[in-house]
Amino acid sequence: MILVAGPYRSGTGDDPHKLEANVRAMHQTALDLFRAGHLPVTGEALALPLLETAGSTHPGDPLFQEIFHPIAEQLLARCDAVLRIGGPSQGADRMVAQAVAQGKDVYTSPVDVPAAR
Repeated sequence: MILVAGPYRSGTGDDPHKLEANVRAMHQTALDLFRAGHLPVTGEALALPLLETAGSTHPGDPLFQEIFHPIAEQLLARCDAVLRIGGPSQGADRMVAQAVAQGKDVYTSPVDVPAAR
């Protein structure tokens, strides 16, 4: 299981269209990994529906703080590796640092991900 970590809010000014573009980029990478035989996951795929259900009104609000990064951290604990994509992102960089601390593999390009077994 590979966590795809990339920018969500970084550089977006919280513009909904830019946020969605970042999610789309992570989903496209996840699809490519899936088609290569891996089980890809994103924290956004789990956190965003929970945020909506909880009543979050905007990125960074108290519900966002409660749910968004903690979901990714819990998910990371169950993953075998991280694939870091995209541009600057403190959150994605934090996932990479935590993956390294947990002894997990970290990749910076889909071409570096070994073939699925």
